[in-house]
Amino acid sequence: MWKPDRNSKKPLYAQIADHVEQRIAFGEFPPGSLLPSERKFAELLGVNRSTVILAFDELRSLGIIESRTGSGTRVSRTKWGAIPKHTPNWKRYTEGGSFLPNLPFLRRIREALAQHPELIDFASGELSADLAPVREISTLMQEKLHAPYLGYDHPQGYLPLRQALVDFLDQYRSIPTTDSSILITSGSQQSLYLITQCLLSPGDAVAIEDPSYCYSLPMFQSAGLRLFRLPVDANGIQPEDLRDLHKQHRIKMVFLNPNFQNPTGTVLSDERRKSLLELSSELGLPIVEDDAFSLTAFESSPPPPLKAIDQHGSVLYIGSFSKIAASGLRIGWMVAPNSVIQRLADARMQMDFGLSIIPQQAAEQFIRSDYVGPHLDRLRVELLFKRDLIIEAMQREWKELVSFAVPRGGLHLWCKIKPEIQESKLLEESIKQGVVFVPGTVYGSDSGYIRMTFARTRSDEIGPGIAAFARALRALL
Repeated sequence: MWKPDRNSKKPLYAQIADHVEQRIAFGEFPPGSLLPSERKFAELLGVNRSTVILAFDELRSLGIIESRTGSGTRVSRTKWGAIPKHTPNWKRYTEGGSFLPNLPFLRRIREALAQHPELIDFASGELSADLAPVREISTLMQEKLHAPYLGYDHPQGYLPLRQALVDFLDQYRSIPTTDSSILITSGSQQSLYLITQCLLSPGDAVAIEDPSYCYSLPMFQSAGLRLFRLPVDANGIQPEDLRDLHKQHRIKMVFLNPNFQNPTGTVLSDERRKSLLELSSELGLPIVEDDAFSLTAFESSPPPPLKAIDQHGSVLYIGSFSKIAASGLRIGWMVAPNSVIQRLADARMQMDFGLSIIPQQAAEQFIRSDYVGPHLDRLRVELLFKRDLIIEAMQREWKELVSFAVPRGGLHLWCKIKPEIQESKLLEESIKQGVVFVPGTVYGSDSGYIRMTFARTRSDEIGPGIAAFARALRALL
């Protein structure tokens, strides 16, 4: 985001006036469009309101903008020549199209973090910088990364990486597969996007967990899919609920996160896993298994993925490095029947002609190296430490106001706020206090739940962050 240069000899108000005039000339603010209020503009730019008033006065004197009491400040319609010229109505275009924007709460959180980088971040679902294997990957790139071919790669992804993933998935997740059954993607979300766009049609009914990370992704609604919910309890979903939904709505596909589910942290029980796979085979119903968090299990080995015990080829398995190594690598994968892989690889090539070869090489070298095992051990220890820190801080600061189940893996704590409170007001008050979180309704839950991610914050920020949230909560009670 542009900011005026306080070291420049040019006055701040003049810099702002020039910047606004340039954006108007570039068509970002078409003739007749409403500008932000003086107060809002001052907040965005980090200046006094009086500075913005001077800048707007300068633009008004040139006839570039005009203000009316009660109507705000707009770009002038008459400045641009005797015969009015028509700039495309970009607002109408941006509000159109079939691909929906992110949910308002998520946009507000992103906006707050962009404006105030010092906020303590319990919202972002990723690892902190100190948990990523930066030094290990840097060493491997210096020592072993050969000069790559910088042309288009294989549609399914870099072959040595797919071959390395065959061994990795067998060793760490007990999944037997072949390189021809793996598609490399730019993370789990691209895998989900390809599935919703290529394997399903508008109007199809799909089942998701309730609450579910999938509910926060507008790609499902953008694809015209009908979402039906499977309630999650302490042992995951009930397979019989899926049977009932299938009878009523002819479910075409089910999307699950069986291990350390996002956002609740629950684990699907062994008994329900077996029943679910039997039901899937009986109905011919595909299961999309998003296995982002299994390798973060804190105290014991997690249950095997559904894919590892799938005897009928019903499961499309999705994984990623984002939650176990580095989200910036943008490396994910899908394991599926070759016919599905070929269909999705063709679609992906139409989108971007394949991923960059360099991060794929880095990922391949990392998972073949001696670093990966020690890194995963350290990751689990550090995440367990942060989990215990956030629980201790919650019990100290606001034990009487919240309840939660202790997760055995993953990055998140799913909390129920006991007193009734308006989510939007709680989020805004939390931002004022210097902390952000994700309201539970983002994931389709009833009001009163929140997701607190403990992996993104530094250890020394967790206590102060929970104290800040407690102040926000008490301020509204």
